[in-house]
Amino acid sequence: MPSIKMLWIFLLVCFHPGYLESSRILALFPIPSPSHYFFVLPYLKSLASMGHEIFSVNPYPLKEPVKNIYDVPVPEVFENFDEFVKRVLTSKNTWQSNDVFNEYSLNLTDTVLNNEGVRREILSPKSAPFDLIIADLWRIDALCGLAAHLEAPIIGVAPYGTDWKIDELVGNSSPNSYLQSPYSHFHDLETYRGRLAQFVEQSISWINYKWRHVEKLKALQKKYFPNIAKIPRNFALVLVNQHFTLGPPRPYVPNMIEVGGLHVDQNPKPLPKELEDFIQGAGDAGVIYFSLGTNVKSKSLSEDRRNVLLNTFANLPQRVLWKFDDEQLPGTSANVFISKWFPQQDILAHPQVKLFITHGGLLSTIESIHHAKPMLGMPCLFDQFRNMEHVQRLGLGLTLNLQEMTAEEFNSTIVRLLTEKSFDVIAKTTAARYRDKPMGPMETAIWWTHYVLRHKGAAHMSVAGKELDFFIYHSLDVLGTFLLAFLVTLGILSIFIFKTLKRFK
Repeated sequence: MPSIKMLWIFLLVCFHPGYLESSRILALFPIPSPSHYFFVLPYLKSLASMGHEIFSVNPYPLKEPVKNIYDVPVPEVFENFDEFVKRVLTSKNTWQSNDVFNEYSLNLTDTVLNNEGVRREILSPKSAPFDLIIADLWRIDALCGLAAHLEAPIIGVAPYGTDWKIDELVGNSSPNSYLQSPYSHFHDLETYRGRLAQFVEQSISWINYKWRHVEKLKALQKKYFPNIAKIPRNFALVLVNQHFTLGPPRPYVPNMIEVGGLHVDQNPKPLPKELEDFIQGAGDAGVIYFSLGTNVKSKSLSEDRRNVLLNTFANLPQRVLWKFDDEQLPGTSANVFISKWFPQQDILAHPQVKLFITHGGLLSTIESIHHAKPMLGMPCLFDQFRNMEHVQRLGLGLTLNLQEMTAEEFNSTIVRLLTEKSFDVIAKTTAARYRDKPMGPMETAIWWTHYVLRHKGAAHMSVAGKELDFFIYHSLDVLGTFLLAFLVTLGILSIFIFKTLKRFK
């Protein structure tokens, strides 16, 4: 009989990452917004560390090489992004807003598929086959055709949670009655008026996509993948950046997996000495961290808005870390430290940091919840309004309108968040609930990725609903039959009553 020592050696050899069968994986994350790619980058690095080869199509190539990750840069996607953001901000209604989003996504997909590196490394007949595709799910539907073209299973990643469009890809339930879409206006779904407004808004989005966008999408897909007859819904798995403590609980089909906080570093690093000294110098008053994210530039704020911020910060006993997109900011007081970049997660992990003033992006919101920091939200774009409304409803923070708030409102809101103990208590309670799970988001994502690879796409997990059209999925044909039967019966009864009454005249 083999000794126990030999058995242990055998098990170590079998399960050591270096001895796992490596796969060739294509990652498609071309959105020119850092949060989309930086959310998934730790996951890709983890897969690469296990021996998988990652070919990553993205606009943010690594500054330092990482073993087994090969960038395919697509810098062209930056060319019209600022114009896109301006058009989103100036859209007059839901229909126009959807037109802007859908047109941009088509142009983006065309740009990516026409990129020289993509054509050489991925689309070329000489390219080696891929075992798996991992793709951003932000409206780049035509890239699903790439998965069908390459005959590889595809895992979708939803950095901003799911919505009706993503749910439709896998046949997931998406009830309008109690679920908000990340990109819709916030509606109070506890009221009839709120549910009506939500229904109208999402109906407009659905009609815009189906009637105006789908045919253009098919034409684009035919241009690059002429052998693919229809837009495929071939997702093996969807990894959703959500958790029931981060947003309203909701149902999922088996191949939708919550990995909320996939990007969060579980081991915060020490801060640079200059930053640590500044924070420690705050004493018992503590530190406030302020960032508007990457899409809204602090340096682009009007002079009036900057003065409101500067004057308020100057009169606070706390010290302030302000992520500002320029080297200098005239009028900065001694208690304000500005920098183009901060190690945000490491700062939020610091016990001296008492409050996070944030734009309300989902990644920042999750980081703040993970580290139990109350929030003051100043939403500007996209899903930020919904995120901050949820934060306020939970009692994790408050919100202000960046463009309209006065210095008095700003100051009083900060003081309230720092002095009312309920915000700190709820932040700690929510963090404990979020952290309490059998497996971390990274381990969950890796396990399910290997599951898809082991089971050759795991088609057995997909529900039949993903292939049904709108009318069959919602049983409108069946309900129509009953309605028709009711109308026929009502018609016959009306005729009978009419003839009976006529007979007695």
